[in-house]
Amino acid sequence: MKYTSDFLKKAMEIVEGQRAIDYGDKTKNHENIAKLWSAFLDVEISAHDVAICMLLMKIARLKNAHTDDCYVDMAGYSAIAGEIEHQTIERIEPEEIP
Repeated sequence: MKYTSDFLKKAMEIVEGQRAIDYGDKTKNHENIAKLWSAFLDVEISAHDVAICMLLMKIARLKNAHTDDCYVDMAGYSAIAGEIEHQTIERIEPEEIP
């Protein structure tokens, strides 16, 4: 892979392909992870936080090795975070928005 479109296409294949089949809905999966992390850390973690933290983990891995996998996964987690953010905003009724 060497083009932006290569990384983005691969990220889409992963997020919307076998991982969706294996792990189910990505938002629900991130919500489940958030509940576990929240219980363990004794602090409220959101599904959006999970996606961002997973993105940060991939960034940390770049300190050791620059792999295509890291760049693909960063694109995937970024897109998942954006989707979760929009789903969260859409659940809020207009009168609830400050």
